[in-house]
Amino acid sequence: MRKQRITISVIGGSSVGSKIEHLAEETGKMIAGLGCILLCGGLGGTMEAAAKGAQKAGGVTIGILPGKEKDDANPYIDIALPTSIGYARNAIVACSADIIVALPGSYGTNSEICYGLVYDRPVIDLGNWGIEGMIAAKDIPEAEAKIKKIIRKLMEQ
Repeated sequence: MRKQRITISVIGGSSVGSKIEHLAEETGKMIAGLGCILLCGGLGGTMEAAAKGAQKAGGVTIGILPGKEKDDANPYIDIALPTSIGYARNAIVACSADIIVALPGSYGTNSEICYGLVYDRPVIDLGNWGIEGMIAAKDIPEAEAKIKKIIRKLMEQ
């Protein structure tokens, strides 16, 4: 039986509009509600909104930062882990997760999706990416149901 808590990476754009910001915050709340730890890139946009949602729901947040300063983390990160490796930290964001939730984003998000698939992590598609191997979800309730099913499998290992 698994002893460590489940970590879920939320990935998405670093600059987003209010609709995606809301989606990210609600995703963070859902992750905290499942008792999981939220992991992200630790900066703004999707990362900040998801961490804010997780904290509001009493969850724990970890930010894998591209730079070398903990102070670069958004205010909703509980544990800031500076890497000093820039975008290469995307591999850590993907590999450190048990599950990845992909919201809309750009090239950085796409790289995290690809790393997640390479590392054989379940990647929930909440951003209409449509990449082969991802698990499509039309909304947060559907994503939550799929995540719960994955968590049950992980806990049996």
